[in-house]
Amino acid sequence: MPLRANIFKPALNTDAVKPVYIILQCAVAMCFIGHGAFGIITKPIWCNYFAVFGIGEALAYKLMPVVGTIDILMGISILIYPTRAIALWLVLWGVMTASLRPLSGEPFAEMIERAGNYGAPLALLLLCGFEPSVKSLFSKMKQPVSVTAARLQLVQSALRIAAFLLLTGHGWLNLLHKKGLIAQYNALGFRQAENVALVNGIVEIAAAVFILVRPNRTLLLVFFIWKVATELLYPQYAAFEWIERGGSYGVLLALWFICAPHTKTVHGAQKSVITS
Repeated sequence: MPLRANIFKPALNTDAVKPVYIILQCAVAMCFIGHGAFGIITKPIWCNYFAVFGIGEALAYKLMPVVGTIDILMGISILIYPTRAIALWLVLWGVMTASLRPLSGEPFAEMIERAGNYGAPLALLLLCGFEPSVKSLFSKMKQPVSVTAARLQLVQSALRIAAFLLLTGHGWLNLLHKKGLIAQYNALGFRQAENVALVNGIVEIAAAVFILVRPNRTLLLVFFIWKVATELLYPQYAAFEWIERGGSYGVLLALWFICAPHTKTVHGAQKSVITS
């Protein structure tokens, strides 16, 4: 049953707990398995991130498979035996690895564009509840049968912020004419790739603001499909790039589920109708 709220707190779909849990669990696993794969194949740009800690290129290439293996194991653990400790670690690890991008000289937009990496495990942690005890941290998280409206509202807020950040970050990178994005537009046959990037950037940032203020299920579904499709356009490591962005897809899709369908009055009674 959907719970109604005001314009800044959209109605919640209390029947969405199960699908949201499954979506976030899969999204977190995808994100860290995909990220770990880059460590296994020793992606050269990772040398820049190791350099932030003063680690040279030779040692960086030796450490990449180790870090990648740990990432993959963490991702698999979320599928097999999810714990709050692992989910919390993945939030912190996601923030740290994303922050290495601006620290290594890349635009700040690169950090917030990866909000799905830390937003998805955070939302999963909030959905399952958190108690500051060793037993709670390391016991297996179970899919909640039901949650309070307050907790569901907290999860929705976390998803809205994550969606806002990842869309704003990607839009910002378009406005900055990121080399990789321009190459994608050129490969698709656009003659004025910079203009395409400008339009896409404005649209994505506008959508991000709208989703933060008042999530719209149609808009969320459109951008979920958009992200799933456009992440396939990377010329190198396409499969790994697509899998790593699982957090982005998961945040948008989970938010679509958690936002209740619009309602309208029929003969004086409230009746749920899907309008998006």
